[in-house]
Amino acid sequence: MVHETGYYDLLGVSPKASVDEIKKAYRKLALKYHPDKNPSEGDKFKLISHAYEVLSDPKKRDLYDQGGEQAIKEGGMSGAASPMDIFDMFFGGGGRMQRERKGKNVVHQLSVSLEEMYNGTTRKLGLQKNVICEKCEGYGGKKGALEKCSNCKGRGVQVRVQQIGPGMIQQIQSMCPDCQGQGEKFNSKDRCKNCNGHKVERKKKILEVHIDKGMKDGQKIMFHGEGDQEPGLEPGDVIIVLDQKDHPVFQRHEDNLMMKMNIKLVEALCGFRRTVQTLDNRTLIISTQPGEVINHSDIKCVQNEGMPLYREPYEKGQLIIQFQVEFPEKGWLPEHLLFQLERLLPPREDVMITDDMEEVELCEVDVQSQQKSYRGEAYQEDEEQGPRGGVQCHTQ
Repeated sequence: MVHETGYYDLLGVSPKASVDEIKKAYRKLALKYHPDKNPSEGDKFKLISHAYEVLSDPKKRDLYDQGGEQAIKEGGMSGAASPMDIFDMFFGGGGRMQRERKGKNVVHQLSVSLEEMYNGTTRKLGLQKNVICEKCEGYGGKKGALEKCSNCKGRGVQVRVQQIGPGMIQQIQSMCPDCQGQGEKFNSKDRCKNCNGHKVERKKKILEVHIDKGMKDGQKIMFHGEGDQEPGLEPGDVIIVLDQKDHPVFQRHEDNLMMKMNIKLVEALCGFRRTVQTLDNRTLIISTQPGEVINHSDIKCVQNEGMPLYREPYEKGQLIIQFQVEFPEKGWLPEHLLFQLERLLPPREDVMITDDMEEVELCEVDVQSQQKSYRGEAYQEDEEQGPRGGVQCHTQ
């Protein structure tokens, strides 16, 4: 039994969620609330990352399920990794040590259709990125003209003293806005006019994203060195994360495609021929032999008509079809013809009737009354309730 569900609620998953479901939920939320995209959602990003750190680790998750957040803290598992480290490790980047030598990775989510994953395609993605200023070669101004920042005295930070109570003061340290934490700056006349002393300029970059046949939801495509440039650092990477859109007919399960097919009772008993439009616009003919009975919810498959295997596109998974048998409406056959139909069907089961048995009437369920009854009971205290009405029948 799960002690508390706060971490699960943060990620929007059930306490019974699989590891893959937890990963998928974190991926979408982390991209949505990342500080680069939503600067005002830094706290939300930290909470999401911490929840994922706990729930993605089997030992921490088990401890959390048994004792909640307090058990995580008492067990010395309060989350030593920073939210950015968790984000970078999840999306293929490194930790702090890598970020010191290398610029930040840029992660983009790309929405793709099931058809694009089946057939393969190339998408163009336009990005705005920082590049080293060509005019000053990343120096920021006239070489040799750098001066110590007078605002922070070359420290790169400002210290502000604030009184928080009688005889109590607090020192608040922040980055110097004049030199952007560098401790040095150019005079306005020596500053590069192209980048205004920032050393980098914004430029548009078009990336061609090749989506290979058989790629999966959440798969990453890496563009090495295409991230923001910064003087003295190796550029980071651009990471494209594929986000598969829902399809109206097919659902994907690994390399298999699943679909539901509605057939009539006569087709279930006497055979049928149906067509299925594939994701590469071929038409398959699905048929059964006369006399081959298809039960409701029966599952059949067609070999080699599922998704292409990644990097083995000539091999495919299965097309799995679940049949839904549609029974005729009430009164579809005149009563005087029913005996002819009964002669063709397997014999019914005989029931021995005795005098001590009671005969009752079978009627339709009034679903609306049932729902109203349940909603009303939800607001009543247990001690105030009388016998529950439960399902109500609709009088014919």
